[in-house]
Amino acid sequence: MNLDIITVFLYSYLLGSIPFGLILTKTFLKKDVRKIGSGNIGATNVLRAGNKFLAAITLILDLMKGYISVFITIFLFYDLIFLSGLACLLGHIFPFWLKFKGGKGIATYLGIILSFSYEYALIFIICWLIILSIFRYSSLSSIVSSFAVLMFSIIFDDLNINIFLFIVFIIFIYTHKENIFRLINKSENKVKL
Repeated sequence: MNLDIITVFLYSYLLGSIPFGLILTKTFLKKDVRKIGSGNIGATNVLRAGNKFLAAITLILDLMKGYISVFITIFLFYDLIFLSGLACLLGHIFPFWLKFKGGKGIATYLGIILSFSYEYALIFIICWLIILSIFRYSSLSSIVSSFAVLMFSIIFDDLNINIFLFIVFIIFIYTHKENIFRLINKSENKVKL
């Protein structure tokens, strides 16, 4: 196997697997975010732990690890940027040191697509805010927004990024499967605005 592929996968996965939500809540709230709400380590669940500031910091740090991972790869191994993005995302969702139980990957994904193009990130953010303001479901906002980015890519971009964004969209359907069932059953928790 190509050494570059191994190198990119390892540093991207390891960077993605840093559980900022867990680290911050344990450090500052003396709580284990995995025992709160949905049990995952992302910003939405940190918000459920009762601290908006830590939730915002978690969001920024999770976004930055996606951005930095691909940013490094753009300069060192440009042909492997999609592998880098995917490995970082998988590191966040399936961190090996948390028994492969991480977050849902939305903030990290936002950092990844921001490194590709600010347009992708802007489309995601605008769509996410619109859907959230109408329906008040974070999960629905995330799924619809990632689909919107995929559709934009299919219309305006090339096949490689289309494939990457399609794979990520399928991953998000998987990571949000319980949310989807709750949305169908009308038992999903709404975000308090």
